Amino acid sequence: MLQRLHRRPPSAGETAAVLTAALDVDAALRDGLHGSGSAAAARRLRRLLRCDTVVLADLDGPVAVAGPRPAEDELTTLLAQAYEDGTPAHRPPWSAVPLIVAGELTGALIARGAGEAELTVTGRHVALSLDHAALQRARSRIAQADLRTLRAQISPHFLHNALAVIAARIRVDPDRARTLLNDFADYLRYSFSTQGDYATVAAELQAIQTYLELQRARFDDRMELTVRMAPEILPVALPFLVVQPIVENAVRHGLEPKPGKGSISVSGYGEGPLCVIEVEDDGVGMDPALARALLAGRPSRGPGRATRTDGSSGSVGLANVDRRLRTVYGPEYGLVIETAPGSGTKVVIRVPRFMRGVVAE
Repeated sequence: MLQRLHRRPPSAGETAAVLTAALDVDAALRDGLHGSGSAAAARRLRRLLRCDTVVLADLDGPVAVAGPRPAEDELTTLLAQAYEDGTPAHRPPWSAVPLIVAGELTGALIARGAGEAELTVTGRHVALSLDHAALQRARSRIAQADLRTLRAQISPHFLHNALAVIAARIRVDPDRARTLLNDFADYLRYSFSTQGDYATVAAELQAIQTYLELQRARFDDRMELTVRMAPEILPVALPFLVVQPIVENAVRHGLEPKPGKGSISVSGYGEGPLCVIEVEDDGVGMDPALARALLAGRPSRGPGRATRTDGSSGSVGLANVDRRLRTVYGPEYGLVIETAPGSGTKVVIRVPRFMRGVVAE
């Protein structure tokens, strides 16, 4: 009688070890094949495959080797076959699988003494790790470019008015003028800081309070300010210059066109795993369809806060911030705008309270 042979299923410990090794490979390949972690990735792949040698190669040849190095002619033959056909190449005891990243041939994973099926699956995982790493680097470049754009758009309108307010108080109230000048210097120092791509909520809050004090002086103290931040979110890291452009937008396009007094509030609190920040004004508001157009980055002509004297969109900062949030955290983390003509505007920011690998300066 023939008996069926069954492989012993892996134990929980063995499964955990494999998953941990896979995560370690992801971390080592965070900077790509040519990053500083490629040698560590090769060593971890060797342990994962339980084989004699692992080689990570790009289209020009090996970039990292763990174990005894193969002969050059053997390596060249394996790579040529894998790259020419785009399929696994086998010359026992050596095997190679091509690495296809974003639809393009990027390199190969070569092993001595590994099972063909295991090597194929592992090669797919390495390709996915490289694809994810490339996407993260692209997101970072986009976020940095948007930040440079935002810094370049620090409002000349505000800079001119702030200096005019300080100049007007030099004779009549020199102490207030001195305080405002210090606030202005602090605002510029923070806005043009180059100490990284992230800041804490506490740092953003300090910059916002400085900005609002300068604006209140310009409004002859007719602007009511309310700032409330729950202590537990003050250490939360978020992209640099996220809240301040929204506050500036509220003042410039919500309160400036409104006759009489106006108010603006900035509040923040924790909501489970999220940090929620709300910027609300009782200004002129806008049509919700126009708000959607602004977030999409489409210039719009229209009444109130949406149009500058030059006819272009005055809320370019909103589109920039929304895009940066989506780039860093994902599509579900964009801005939410609640508004209607004559009813003011509330802009809501939601970001994760904890994000792996993010450190605020």
